[in-house]
Amino acid sequence: MNPSVPISFEFFPPNTPVGSEKLNTVVQDLAAAKPEFFSVTYGAGGATREKTLAAVQQIAALGFEAAPHLSCIGSTEAGIAEILATYRAQGIRRLVALRGDLPSGTVQPGEFRYAADLIAFIRRTQGADWFIEVAAYPEYHPQQRYARRDLEHFAAKVKAGADSAITQFFFNPDAYFHFVDEVRALGVQVPVVPGIMPIHNYAKIAQFAARDGIEIPRWVALKMEGYLDDAASIRAFGLDVVTKLCERLIAGGAPGIHFYTLNQSGLSLEICRRLGLA
Repeated sequence: MNPSVPISFEFFPPNTPVGSEKLNTVVQDLAAAKPEFFSVTYGAGGATREKTLAAVQQIAALGFEAAPHLSCIGSTEAGIAEILATYRAQGIRRLVALRGDLPSGTVQPGEFRYAADLIAFIRRTQGADWFIEVAAYPEYHPQQRYARRDLEHFAAKVKAGADSAITQFFFNPDAYFHFVDEVRALGVQVPVVPGIMPIHNYAKIAQFAARDGIEIPRWVALKMEGYLDDAASIRAFGLDVVTKLCERLIAGGAPGIHFYTLNQSGLSLEICRRLGLA
């Protein structure tokens, strides 16, 4: 495989001191793949804001580029400006800009309705100082009824000033290639990096997929369910499925691979090794 394919990894902010220590180890393990950056998620309505900042600082202190997620729903312009100033002071210049979800029990979206509004605000007030990643949905956003409208929302984010996109995880490469063709037809030229979920826990990933409208191919689902509690077989088969998915994406011209690690290094690193990327 091509050793020049850029790799990145995503974490969620640890909740405990033990989790923070583990994150250090995981980051250092994944350094073998020479990642372009590590991203860190952000809870609904900024619920993990301080933990996200702490994780970003931790990654930066280890010598790696960190990209915090920034969700705008339920936020104000003043609040977003304050967060950006905090990241700027830490030397952070890369963001994953998202709409995000409203905190439970909240009904007002705040001053930003869509991620495109957040991106436009950043560009209007801060110029080109930030490298902005956005989300893409090869099988369309689970809350969007019409595929065309979802593509138009994506194009609006890019027009507002996004530099690159990372997709929701998927297991059907044709969905990714079709999505890229469709956004190219709309004039969108930014890189669209596939998001890849190693199969750490099949039951949990099947739950995520059902919630977010992600297709798990029937042959994969039936084989996984047939393994029952055979963890070794699940791990081995999952590695094969996800490695072959990545091989097809890279062969088809994907501009990078972004791994959703769930704060674990083993499977992501093994896939990188199999791809010749570590």
